[in-house]
Amino acid sequence: MTPLLILALAILIVVGMIVGLRINAFVALITAAILVSLLAPGPWSDKVARVATAFGSTAGSIGIVIAMAAVIGITMMASGAADRVVQAFLSLLGQNQGGTALTASGFVLSVPVFFDTVFYLLIPLARSMYRHTGGGYLGFVMAISAGAAATHSLVPPTPGPLIIADNLGIDLGTMMLIGTAIALPAAVAGFVFAIWVSHRMPVPMRSVPGEQKQAPLDKPPALVLSLAPILLPVLLISGKTILAPMAGSGNALLQPLATWFSVLGDPNLALLLAAFVSVALYIRVRRPTRTAMGKLVEQSLQSGGIIILITAAGGTFGAMLKEAQIGPAIQGMLPPDTVASGLLMLAIGFGMAALLKFAQGSSTVAMITASAMVATMVVPGDLGFHVVYLGTAIGSGALVGSWMNDSGFWIYSKMGGITEAETLKSWTPLLAIMGVVGGAASLLMALFVPLV
Repeated sequence: MTPLLILALAILIVVGMIVGLRINAFVALITAAILVSLLAPGPWSDKVARVATAFGSTAGSIGIVIAMAAVIGITMMASGAADRVVQAFLSLLGQNQGGTALTASGFVLSVPVFFDTVFYLLIPLARSMYRHTGGGYLGFVMAISAGAAATHSLVPPTPGPLIIADNLGIDLGTMMLIGTAIALPAAVAGFVFAIWVSHRMPVPMRSVPGEQKQAPLDKPPALVLSLAPILLPVLLISGKTILAPMAGSGNALLQPLATWFSVLGDPNLALLLAAFVSVALYIRVRRPTRTAMGKLVEQSLQSGGIIILITAAGGTFGAMLKEAQIGPAIQGMLPPDTVASGLLMLAIGFGMAALLKFAQGSSTVAMITASAMVATMVVPGDLGFHVVYLGTAIGSGALVGSWMNDSGFWIYSKMGGITEAETLKSWTPLLAIMGVVGGAASLLMALFVPLV
């Protein structure tokens, strides 16, 4: 069977099982990986074994990071640290800039905390702001989405950007820094669109089933401590990326720093240290019993477990596509010119992610699958720019095409008290605009700041 036919069959299986049969993404991806491996060249006795090997390799590279990110997210919410970050933005920007504060809060909190968790956290504040202002409710809800969706799709350690970095061989610190740079204009564009829509489509605040008010803490944690679980891994991992080239410089100050950061900046250790900080803050603020503390951490690890399985299955799927020689087959169809091929690959990565997002609904699965496919087609040094821009183009594309098959669509609708029609008119174009802006920013930076 030809490589392109194998690719088409693999896509059909992934999309058909997830969308048509409503089967979990892990089962769909691992099934597709096994089938691709069976059809790919190689000894018959190795065809299933190499699937398991690739799964273990991918899980080993991202498992600890995702598990620790889940612990950080849950304990930040339980300790009140996440709420403290939101209140700090409100204090800094003022109550009259509630939309800006919500976008900024979502942008920061969605780095270690998954999108749905951030939305659950911030939606009560949007409702509270509406009660104080008497208008602009839809704008507040869209502002949360703009900030949280931007970093969720572009900045590790959220699973999608994390597996993009792993599939394309991007240093995690570089993905964090450039992902943040691309996410910022995307979030700003989303916020501006939110204001525009809010003025033209007034939506009342409706009651939400099961709405509860959380009792505030008598003494919320300090802002510095609340930010520590977010900033610590970013500083350590980014520090390793910046200082790594100086490891052999012979400089009496920089060389020891580079040596220390080469260890502390390892993503696994950096996230583990941040998780310890977040748990310690939770213990200090809440004074839980050992049983309560153990249960909270266990719940967070359980929530991260399914993400690890899906992400590792996506990496396995990509490895089997490489075994099927799909990359060379597609590469042979592309223009031979290096720069043209590089820019074309940006468009292909963006388009693949958008198509997969529209077809099956999950941004994470779209990023995993698209990056796995693109990884088989490119040689990073031949792009004419750093491969990180290809990663951010894929992450941006995964924002486009969100509709009723996306869980985020329903979180936004049901938790926000917004009708399906209103959601299609606000949520869907919001993410599409953010994705296009992120893709354009990736293109411009690839042209003018190629990093090669």
